[in-house]
Amino acid sequence: MSTDQRAAPTWGADYIRTISPYVGGRPVADVAREVGIAEHEIVKLASNENPLGMSPKARLAAIDALLDATRYPDNDGYDLRHALAARLGVPAAWIVLGHGSSDILEMAARAVLAEGDACVYSQYGFLVYALAVQQAGARHVVVPAHDYGHDLPAMAAAIDASTRLVYVANPNNPTGTLASREAVEAFLHAVPEHVVVVLDEAYVEYLPEALRTDGMALLRRHPNLIVSRTFSKAYGLAGLRIGYAAAQPALAETLNRVRSAFNTSTVAQVAALAALDDAEFLRRTIDINDAGMGQLVAAFGELGIFHLRSHGNFILARMGDDEHAGARVNAALLRQGVIARPVGNYGLGAWLRISVGTSDENARCIAALRQALARA
Repeated sequence: MSTDQRAAPTWGADYIRTISPYVGGRPVADVAREVGIAEHEIVKLASNENPLGMSPKARLAAIDALLDATRYPDNDGYDLRHALAARLGVPAAWIVLGHGSSDILEMAARAVLAEGDACVYSQYGFLVYALAVQQAGARHVVVPAHDYGHDLPAMAAAIDASTRLVYVANPNNPTGTLASREAVEAFLHAVPEHVVVVLDEAYVEYLPEALRTDGMALLRRHPNLIVSRTFSKAYGLAGLRIGYAAAQPALAETLNRVRSAFNTSTVAQVAALAALDDAEFLRRTIDINDAGMGQLVAAFGELGIFHLRSHGNFILARMGDDEHAGARVNAALLRQGVIARPVGNYGLGAWLRISVGTSDENARCIAALRQALARA
């Protein structure tokens, strides 16, 4: 048999070969090449990034940190962990760093799940949950959503003797839904002690205090809880990949056992530390997001676009009544230089997720939507 006739080898276990790699929002350069529009004229509202960029303090700190980039970073992230601990009111031993919160989510699966174990998460939950479970060879228990959000009582009822992990996103991406403080607390009380719960709070900074669940207070009462957060969204450090988990010592130590060596760079650690110290930038971020959310919601009402109330920095909006509506409108937006996020891979083919941008970016998106829908 010639080399050309030989069957290609297969690598990895069956459950690895069935993984569909994560696909992020399309890069600006990619769309610019495709549609023939200059990069600076492209509006990207696909990846829930901060339209203000990063804090000026964080930018200067990151530039300075490049001078030390020839050396390995502090593997334990001492300064950042202690700053986070002081901000959150927990011991530094409770903080674990990750390259974005996705790293934390995957660490939890590696630490807790084995082949045959079960993980419970919600329909329309963040796509990384499914990928993390699949990488571990564990069993998926996907609980139907209630009004596009988490049905926490049903998720608690789905837990059985084989369950080892539960993911709860609050607010949830891509739907923007929020479970109440009371609902989250009741859920945690219902979860058996042998089951680890990851409370994914990637968008918590966008919530007013009255709507926030006190994750740190819950941590003190629930040793099986991990609270996951990120600097990618409100802090504008998505490209530097930096996030963190908070958990009681036994669980934090378990996460550290599966954490990759030097998983966060010196530049990312230093930038995050500076970002924490820039309260004015965070306030402006929230103000811009609130105004932009209002701008988009008003336009959706005018255009007759149904959308879900969102508690993040994005809106999930239905572009039509058939499962291809989202893809059609997305293609029309791309031709006009506007990048949104199709969510057909969540079973939401009729919808687009649109990130909140600056006032000008939102206006570009609204004008492009008006034209796309008129042609449709």
